[in-house]
Amino acid sequence: MSISIRRSKTREVIAGGLPIGGGSPISVQSMTNVPTTDIDAVCSQIEMLAARGAEIVRVAVPDRESAKALRRIIEKSPVPVVSDIHFDPELAIIALEAGTDKLRLNPGNIRRRSDIWIIAEKASELQVPIRIGVNSGSLPGDLRDRYGGVNSDSMWATAKRHLTLFEETGYDKIVLSLKSSDPMLTVEANRMATSECDYPLHLGVTEAGPRLTGSVRSAVALSILLHEGIGDTLRISLSGSPEKEPVVAWEILSSLDIRRRFPRIISCPTCARARIDVAGLAESVQRSIEGKSGNFTVAVMGCEVNGPGEARDADVALIGTPSGIQLFIDGKNTGRIPESDLEAYLGDIVDSYIQKSERTAEG
Repeated sequence: MSISIRRSKTREVIAGGLPIGGGSPISVQSMTNVPTTDIDAVCSQIEMLAARGAEIVRVAVPDRESAKALRRIIEKSPVPVVSDIHFDPELAIIALEAGTDKLRLNPGNIRRRSDIWIIAEKASELQVPIRIGVNSGSLPGDLRDRYGGVNSDSMWATAKRHLTLFEETGYDKIVLSLKSSDPMLTVEANRMATSECDYPLHLGVTEAGPRLTGSVRSAVALSILLHEGIGDTLRISLSGSPEKEPVVAWEILSSLDIRRRFPRIISCPTCARARIDVAGLAESVQRSIEGKSGNFTVAVMGCEVNGPGEARDADVALIGTPSGIQLFIDGKNTGRIPESDLEAYLGDIVDSYIQKSERTAEG
């Protein structure tokens, strides 16, 4: 059942051709975690993330050497590149001159009026948007004291202070983010921002944790906000390799019926009734569709209890039965498949559905 979500109205900015806000599709972001000075490694990681659904990728710019590497990275990247700047405002200018598609500034460590004016002037000249990224862990001390600690009030006050500095320059190509490692604080801070301004919002739970806990915490906060119509772009922040970040992001968007880009897998949790290796087969299906676009559903069900019902709703379904694995296509049982032929046969079916999805999208 499709659920209609009424999105909050925000203004639009363009980052390297990617529209953010203004009713444009909610975009998926990720971030590289290899040294930015290693140009080949960064470009390889960006390509990997783009293949998994990242539509814009952020890179850290901690020093001059990293900033100097940006131009070649941006030239080779298949998606827009965001330069992540902390502490040193001169790095922002270097990144802008290198052709970055977007800047991310932290108001907790770049907050002098003179620096903001210089950055805003250059960004305005080049028509580059800036994300003001408020993190609960780096709020200015005076605002923490004034509002009684780290809370939605002190987070919004930090954002507002920085917004005012940029607005004084006449610059308005701004994306705003208010992130915390606490999912519900993230929710409250973004609700407050939505009620106070119409800048597009980038969503995320910062320092969310390793893959499992980070995915859960992010899903909790982002699902609440997205269901309320809040958010224009998002990142799932996971410790370690970022390869799963865009995958989790798309699962959230797909589960909320907001955007669908990749095939969906349905599989049962398994019990003593399971007649097939559901987990192994589901993993095999996952590998066969990794990085492939297509709007269709594959179900892997262990037995005949719920299997036929799921098979009717899925485009492709594999059901364990007393007589072996039964293949359903478009809700119809096409017969038994020998396990020895399963992987190759399944690959052919998935490829045919991907081609069908591409033809539908083109038509």
